[in-house]
Amino acid sequence: MTNSPENAPAPPPEAEPVRRRNPFVDLTPLRVSAPFARLWTGEAIAGIGSQMTIVAVGLQIYDLTGSTLAVAGVALFALVPMIVFGLYGGMLADAFDRRLVALIAAIVAWSSTALIALLAWTHVDSVWLLYLLTTVNACAATVINATRTAIFPRLLPRELLPAAAALNGITVGVMVTVGPALAGVLVATVGFDWTYTVDVVLFLAAFLGIASLPKILPEGEVQKPGLESLRYGYDFLKRAPNIRAGFLVDIIAMTFGQPRVLYPAVGALVLGGGAITVGILTAATAVGATVCSLLSGRLGHVRWQGRAIGRSVQFYGLFILAFGVVLLVATLTGVDVAPDIASANIPAIVLASIVLAAAGAADNVSAIFRSTMLQTAVPDNMRGRLQGVFVVVVTGGPRVGDLYVGALTLFAALWFPPLLGGIVVIVAVALIVRFTRSFRDYDSLDPKP
Repeated sequence: MTNSPENAPAPPPEAEPVRRRNPFVDLTPLRVSAPFARLWTGEAIAGIGSQMTIVAVGLQIYDLTGSTLAVAGVALFALVPMIVFGLYGGMLADAFDRRLVALIAAIVAWSSTALIALLAWTHVDSVWLLYLLTTVNACAATVINATRTAIFPRLLPRELLPAAAALNGITVGVMVTVGPALAGVLVATVGFDWTYTVDVVLFLAAFLGIASLPKILPEGEVQKPGLESLRYGYDFLKRAPNIRAGFLVDIIAMTFGQPRVLYPAVGALVLGGGAITVGILTAATAVGATVCSLLSGRLGHVRWQGRAIGRSVQFYGLFILAFGVVLLVATLTGVDVAPDIASANIPAIVLASIVLAAAGAADNVSAIFRSTMLQTAVPDNMRGRLQGVFVVVVTGGPRVGDLYVGALTLFAALWFPPLLGGIVVIVAVALIVRFTRSFRDYDSLDPKP
């Protein structure tokens, strides 16, 4: 099953990585591919609304229950369904028209958001209905992400995929910083009903980006969705050492280098500043990733992308270790802190924010090359399934990391998990790169899975 020329752009010729003197983000993908530009723009606008709803749902559940555990239930309730739909969505993307798969998933996501808004407008205060609808929304978004990422290589030449990944990094950074801020302002001023309604309107931009795509059928041998298709994908992954190594590196980084669950306790007990400190530390990583993407212009000429992934993740581990050192020093100095920002340890908060921003930048570099490797080294008829596995990795990894940090803090001080985790990341990634020669020698001019 293949595309006809009128349905999708023909694969462009291979080209040497382009060397740019300009350090700023390469906007060439937006200029050379109108379909990619519309898809990227729609994702950026709709993503802000999606982040607004995520934050607003958490605020509403806390308002209804007064329980932090109930708020955490949103993620826990959706975790297993997201994993299932990440894998199944990838199979759908490898079996059917990817434009149609993404469009149907977008309709489901939009409908679930509209129902959440309807609940708010009609004053139906049901935590379980919010759990159910946010789970449906998360599953649909997972299918959209797996499908959309598998579409990019059909819209752009191979040498522009790193630039496209950097542009997506900007999108994610803007979503994570602007969306929650808008949600807080809107919930406080106009309420939950209007906040959800704004998301319903913003999500319409996603339809514009998806609906305007050409028909994109998978190329090569196609398997129907099911256990056989999943087995076929698993067999491929067993023969793909570079892709496996990329997944493993990411899992290690997210498991041992994810300190986000520490932030509330850090804001209350170590650095002070309470919720304001939590917001600053949370935003720092996203700001670092966004700035990195804005200055990503020269990443397109990096040829040895396996080494680049290894080094950037090791730097990520180093900065997480530095975050642990900042907390250790703040603890040893014994500075009295309080929940109000005026009584907080401001120098330590600044240092912590800087190292977390640097960690976000390093992680973004890794993400750019891991995404590029998936899109170039994996055959077109396997991209959906491998992107589905990637979604499972990035969804499950941070949650396993939350469990690691939470369990360790039962027996150790708050500074210990990031300090130990940073060391584990540095050493483990060095071993993976050392003993996976094909990953270390991965050549973007001759991409092999």
